[in-house]
Amino acid sequence: MSGEAKSRANINLPGKQEALFNAVKATGKKVIVVVMGGRPLIFNDIADKADAIIYAFWLGAEAGNAIADVISGDYNPAGKLPVTFPRSVGQIPIFYNCLSTGRPVVKTTDVKYKSAYIDMLNTPRYAFGYGLSYTKFNYTNLKLDKELLQKGQNLNVSFTLTNSGEIAGEEVVQLYLQDKVATVVRPIKELKDFAKVMLKPGESKQVSFTITPDKLALYKVKEGWITEPGTFKIMLGTASDNIKLSSDFNLQ
Repeated sequence: MSGEAKSRANINLPGKQEALFNAVKATGKKVIVVVMGGRPLIFNDIADKADAIIYAFWLGAEAGNAIADVISGDYNPAGKLPVTFPRSVGQIPIFYNCLSTGRPVVKTTDVKYKSAYIDMLNTPRYAFGYGLSYTKFNYTNLKLDKELLQKGQNLNVSFTLTNSGEIAGEEVVQLYLQDKVATVVRPIKELKDFAKVMLKPGESKQVSFTITPDKLALYKVKEGWITEPGTFKIMLGTASDNIKLSSDFNLQ
């Protein structure tokens, strides 16, 4: 059901799989769901009721061993979603780097006269970059080496990442940028860099990124890739919808 020339109008789980899940869940035991698929699927009932979900996509010959290691806790997962999962096909196309709108939804409870659905949340079921771990990470102490950036200069960004849980784990730190005002409409955020960091329980590390001029550039048909002066917002987080640290800087 996935592959070349295999689109689907209905991306719910096929057959009786949700009925099977509900029957197993009705036993009162904790249920871990492993979903193998080549695309985002819609499984809201399972998402609401399952004790844990492993979205395995399509793995190779060692799939069984890899999944068993994650379920048993022998391996602490660090995977993040490379695509957005919708709540309904009516939300498609849905993606994290959408363009700004004149009446954005700021609070999910306030959708009156906003660019919003009246029968469901605007937010995805699972956002781009989402992924859980068996430990927890804290983001603190964001530092920018300058707030005013001259054209052609680099910006150095750093913060402290701490494993506040009880087991070792890897965190995939995601860096997003927003060009607040430009001559071309810009997305609300764009992934510009990321880093996978391994930390022992209680360990902290300083994580650094370099914002180069190409990361601030936009494309114009007649001029090609250019940078424009203005205010940029830098965001660091564990997913596109879970930003932990942010700050503004200006480009001259």
